[in-house]
Formats: sequence, structure tokens, C-alpha cells
Amino acid sequence: MNTPACCDSEPEIHRRRTLLKAALGAAALGSVGFAGLGISGPAYAQALTEAERDRLTPDGIIEMLKAGNERFRTGKMQQHDYLAQKRATIGSQYPAAMILSCIDSRAPAEIIMDTGIGDAFNARVAGNVVNDDLIGSMEFACRITGAKVIVVMGHTACGAIKGAIDGAQLGHLTALLDKIKPAVAATHYDGERTSKNAAFVDEVAKTNVHMNINEIRQHSSVLADLEREGKIKMVGALYRFEGGRVEFLDA
Repeated sequence: MNTPACCDSEPEIHRRRTLLKAALGAAALGSVGFAGLGISGPAYAQALTEAERDRLTPDGIIEMLKAGNERFRTGKMQQHDYLAQKRATIGSQYPAAMILSCIDSRAPAEIIMDTGIGDAFNARVAGNVVNDDLIGSMEFACRITGAKVIVVMGHTACGAIKGAIDGAQLGHLTALLDKIKPAVAATHYDGERTSKNAAFVDEVAKTNVHMNINEIRQHSSVLADLEREGKIKMVGALYRFEGGRVEFLDA
């Protein structure tokens, strides 16, 4: 005969309390920022705190971005409570990374690396090219706010890359594509060097990523010093539409 709830034995009460504590502990861990710092949970609700972000290393942050992309790619993304994340970041923010990517609507960095509100600074411009304003933004992200990783992410089948290869001209876009043309010339490729060759386009995209990282280093002593001191890491990446994988080029 089942024991009434009011008359549960001491061992049974202890067992239930233990299970409840375990469940609450898992929920609390699952709500920590940056996709639970790699811990699965019922809902990712809390943003990164300063202490949590400061405990992370640049290499650790890159591994988290890789893990987030793997969750996205395999359809196992965190359950984000964006309203809770919004509330948690009203008064402060402690992002771990700064991501520069292309404006292509198919390549939203926050989604394809499964990050939440407050996890990363995100800047987007056609062809993921850098300029003084973006470098200044990166200096703010890393030197002032404490982000530890800069990712410059291109993607496959990039329209800006194709435009630079073709020498397209259109208003202010012409000057933007001029920033990519050096990558076209610098790409070593023995096959067909046209925008109709997908393999060549993607190789130029990789070259463009590397050249923009080098430009950041050359034009920002602030960021170059932080990298030299081991406080930040700059890496390139290429997002592949086919399969959804982010290929980290330097890590």
C-alpha cells in the first residue's frame, strides 16, 4: 500500500530533497551566460557576469564559439530566454568576443554560433572589411569593455567578393569593393579566376579575412599590444552555407 504524502518516511523525504536540489542546481548552471559556459540546461537566461567573463581565456572563448556552431549545425541550440537576457544586461555588459562579419542575411553570427544577448559584440559590413570606425569599435570592445577575442568571419559564395572579382561599380559600393580587390590579386589559385568559379570565390574570401586581420594589427597599436601581451586573440573564420559549419582559419 502506498504511503500517504503526509506520512512519508525519512529516507523518502531525504531522497526527494536530494532530487529537488539536483534539479535546481542544474537549472542554475543552465542559465549561466555564453550558452551556459558549455553546460546544457533547460533555458539559457542569464548574461555573462564580469567575473565569469574574466575567468575565460581567449582560447576557451574560441572553443565556446566552436561548440555553439556545432549546436547550431546539428540542430541542438540552447533554449534562449531573450527577455531574461535583456533584463540581465540593462545595467551592464561583459561580452567575451567581438565578431566582424558580412551583412549577408544568411550569415548572422549570433545565431550560427549560438550566442545570446550580452555574449558578443557584433559588427557587420559587406565583405567583412575593416575601416577606422570598425577598428575604433574593436578597441572599445577589447580595451575598454574587456572582450578577449576578435573574430573576422567571411562566408562562402560572398556577393561582395564576387563584385570585387568582377570589378563591379555602383555608387559608394565601388569604394568598398576596392578594399577587397587586393585580396583577389593576392589569392594564389591555378584554376579559373572568375566569380563563376565558387572555389575561387571562397579562396578569395579566406584571403580577404587574413588581410583584414593583418590590417587591424597594423592600424591599431592598442589591439596589437593587447594581442602581444596575450590578453586578446584575433582569428579568422569562414562560414560555409553548405552544412552550416564555421571553419576557424587560425585556431
